[in-house]
Amino acid sequence: EVYSVTGDVDFVAMIRAKESVLKSNLFTIRSVIDHYTYDKEKPPQSLGDLVQEGYLRSIPVDPFTDSSTTWQVVTDTGPNGESGVFDVKSGSDRSSLSGTPYGEW
Repeated sequence: EVYSVTGDVDFVAMIRAKESVLKSNLFTIRSVIDHYTYDKEKPPQSLGDLVQEGYLRSIPVDPFTDSSTTWQVVTDTGPNGESGVFDVKSGSDRSSLSGTPYGEW
């Protein structure tokens, strides 16, 4: 019985740690998208542009998909009429411990 409780606590701790990494990675990518858009006066056309132009060393991994290629890119039109990447969301279909889907973060 004690092992079960400990296992549940460990599982919740692991999920919380992954949620913390997801929040951090989303913050980083979103900040870099904003900096790129400000510097270049146009949004990046892909997340790869952020790496190619030196804004990121590599695209962070989504901790819930264990991949850097599953991010859901949100595109829009910029102030100069050019469309491109304006936001990014998790590609995971899972929900957080609080019940909100990671894809809505």
